[in-house]
Amino acid sequence: MFVITGATGNTGSVAAQRLLAAGKQVRVIVRNAAKASELKKLGAEVFLADLQDQPALEKAFAGAEGVYFISPPDLGAKDFIGERKQLTQQIVDTLVRARVKHVVLLSSVAAQAESGTGPIVSVHNAEQQLRASGLPSTFVRAAYFAENWAAVIPVAKQEGVLPAFFPIEQALSMVGTKDIGVAAAQALLDGPRGLRIIELAGPKDLSAADVAASLTGLLGREVKATRAPLEAVVPTFTRAGMSENMAELFRDLNAGVASGLVKWEGNHEFQRGSTEIAETLRALI
Repeated sequence: MFVITGATGNTGSVAAQRLLAAGKQVRVIVRNAAKASELKKLGAEVFLADLQDQPALEKAFAGAEGVYFISPPDLGAKDFIGERKQLTQQIVDTLVRARVKHVVLLSSVAAQAESGTGPIVSVHNAEQQLRASGLPSTFVRAAYFAENWAAVIPVAKQEGVLPAFFPIEQALSMVGTKDIGVAAAQALLDGPRGLRIIELAGPKDLSAADVAASLTGLLGREVKATRAPLEAVVPTFTRAGMSENMAELFRDLNAGVASGLVKWEGNHEFQRGSTEIAETLRALI
């Protein structure tokens, strides 16, 4: 049996569906059973639990052949890195107590860096905690989520401008969440291989200008990428409802992208997904 955390999210739902299609038993951990109704129809066992509830999680993990471990963002956090480090350590300890045979962690490009990468530091910490635990683990280090462009698509539609907080011609590795879910499911099916690190990108690296060109074709109007100043990150994100702490972390992330700090470590297994940027953007428009 495989256990999926974050099963109603973009990557968790895909991973669960792939495993069910492969004829595997799947237990999905959710906080709202109604949101997992489609997965239940497909044959998943729905287990209600919160990631803060370690006794419940231990029961959910019991008997698991593998667990897909997702550490979801908390856009209202006042100390995201500190709070998340404590939570992921609690979950890793619970995985150990439950004697889980294999953990697949949704990690990120640049997770090898200890600092300077904003919210990515949270999965750097989770990787270190899993290493220390001795649990057989696979780290799926995903590139920049292509779905992150959803936040600025309204601006593109209304004003014909695609803002970016990094150089608009700078090519980045991007990946659709569908491809992440597929890679996570396959890693679970592959089983434990000691410590395995997968660097996961989309079909090709793209710049903000490339994304703008794709939107131009989809929207039927010209969209131009433009670089927004880094100083605008915090006020922009806090106006959208994000906490100041999280906004500052995203400022650090964008600075890390622009400086080249956010990059692949290399010397690991490298995979490319198949979802083109136009397919992802079309679903977001």
